[in-house]
Parts: sequence; C-alpha cells; structure tokens
Amino acid sequence: MVEAIELRLPVATDGKPVFELVNACPPLDVNSMYCNLLQCDHFAATSVAAEFKDSQLATDSGLAGFISGYVIPDRPDTLFVWQVAVNPAARGCGLALSMLKHLLKRPACKQVTHLETSITPDNQASWALFRKLARECSASINESVMFDRDSHFGGAHDTESLVRIGPFQTAAISAPAPATVATSPAATSAAPNTPAKDAASVSID
Repeated sequence: MVEAIELRLPVATDGKPVFELVNACPPLDVNSMYCNLLQCDHFAATSVAAEFKDSQLATDSGLAGFISGYVIPDRPDTLFVWQVAVNPAARGCGLALSMLKHLLKRPACKQVTHLETSITPDNQASWALFRKLARECSASINESVMFDRDSHFGGAHDTESLVRIGPFQTAAISAPAPATVATSPAATSAAPNTPAKDAASVSID
C-alpha cells in the first residue's frame, strides 16, 4: 500500500510530535520540547512538517518527517538547516531531499542563495543528503570546522563541520516530487508514537 505524505508549515501543536520524532532519530541531538515548540511557532516559515495523510498511520507513527531551519539574521541570503529528521516508517522514499527542496521553494527563502548546515564526521546519511542536494542545485559544497570538539564542546560532543552549499537560484531548483511511502499492515500496528529501533536522522534513497 502506498500512502501520501503532505509537506506543510508546522504549527505550535507539532512541537510535541517533533520532540518525539527527534528522540527516535539518533544521532540527532535532542532539544527541549519548548525549543521544538518555538521552532514550530516562531520559525514555521523556514521549517517543514511532513505529515502522513492516512489518519491511522499518523496516529500510530506521528510525523513522517521534520526540518527545522532559519534565515541567518545578518545574512538574509543564507538558510541554516538545523535538523533533518525522518520517521523510520517513511524511510526509503527520498523524503529528506523532498523536504529540503520544498523549503527552498518557500516565499521565506526567495532571497536565499546559500544553504548551511552542520554535520558530525560520522553522520554519513547527512553527508550523502547534502551532497545530493548540492548536485541537484548545480552548486558547490564547501566544508570547514564550525564548532570544535575541544574548543567549543569541552570534549563532550563531536566536532560539528560547517557545510555550505551555493550559490544557487531557488527559482531554478526543481519542485520536489510528491512524497509517498509504501506501508505494510505491520507499519500501522505499533503503539501510538512508538519509534522503531532503526530510526535514522535522514532518509536517503
């Protein structure tokens, strides 16, 4: 069975489902639920909620995916992507890339010519996702140290590499394909909001 996924602006009531989704997506850092509420409320224009259209699947599995981001205040041409999370029930359909392209086509990103994000060295799924996005945008991708393990984290967190993609024209980016996911009866039989053990931070085809 194939289920449709809707990409939309998040709303404040998505904060709790986002918190649960991020908890299910290691190696993503888990923020406070209050932080997720603010992302869904104050930064809705530059964030994406991916929702299962099937009401039962949505009840059982929560959000299909979520991207949090913001336009850097003193650099209105740069979108910073904070986190990309994809529900294990929505893996394998290219949802992460579709959400990124959907976000870049938003009116709030009309002036954006560069995208930045930070990735730890071992998060291979994220590296693959953003390299693929750079190819889709026909843009260069550059890497540097953003926050150092010792200098910034006191040894408590891996180094975060700054990834910068651009320049690109958002108008030239192809529209994301309609997001769908193949489901099985087992996918809708779990307890509500119970994450699968093999959750990943991003979904790559």
